[in-house]
Amino acid sequence: MLEELKEKVYKANMLLPKYHLVTFTWGNVSGIDREKGLVVIKPSGVDYDKLSPDDMVVVDLFGNKVEGRYNPSSDTPTHVVLYNRFKDIGGIVHTHSPWATSWAQAGRDIPCYGTTHADYIYGEVPCVRNLTKKEIDENYEKNTGILIADEFERRAKDYEATPAVLCKNHGPFTWGKDANEAVHNAVVLEEVAKMAAQSEWINPNEKEAPKELQDKHYYRKHGANAYYGQKDLKVTVNDTIKV
Repeated sequence: MLEELKEKVYKANMLLPKYHLVTFTWGNVSGIDREKGLVVIKPSGVDYDKLSPDDMVVVDLFGNKVEGRYNPSSDTPTHVVLYNRFKDIGGIVHTHSPWATSWAQAGRDIPCYGTTHADYIYGEVPCVRNLTKKEIDENYEKNTGILIADEFERRAKDYEATPAVLCKNHGPFTWGKDANEAVHNAVVLEEVAKMAAQSEWINPNEKEAPKELQDKHYYRKHGANAYYGQKDLKVTVNDTIKV
């Protein structure tokens, strides 16, 4: 079942250690088949060097396991909520990458200080509040997803233009049109988190980049009038990550 999607999600998961986004088993990638309403996700707690495409787990949009010899990632309920609430995404990544997680632990949005950030993420990367004790005790992972989606609604943020979030005292989630793009966005997030922290160390009074500069860089790569790059090139999985 979903053998092609399993292969893609497996390859996307294997990019996490390649790009130094995970230590041990601290991360997961999923992808969705929207027509079938099924999600493929990394199994819980299995070492990356022991994974194969056949180890990927299939769940439905309620989080019920449909196929797989392992249990799905413990973060599956978060992924499922985001797929249900963010209807146009096709892949999700969760990591504990050190720079993005440092901002999450500090409970701070990541401001847009420069064009590297603006090229890929529109505006600040939001950091959501802590879950309450009740939310943690009753359905922690599901409530994490609900909190993320609710925060994007509260801030009126476009989840496609801002494909990343920080969960306070926890870590980042990113998403994209497929699993590979979600990993790409996780790599970008980690880099801009590092740059933002270093900018503040160099200049504690650093201010966000001017909005007109942010808009120029975001919209020249995205939207109807985008003109960055080559429109007719076919891009492979690893090429996408290198962009």
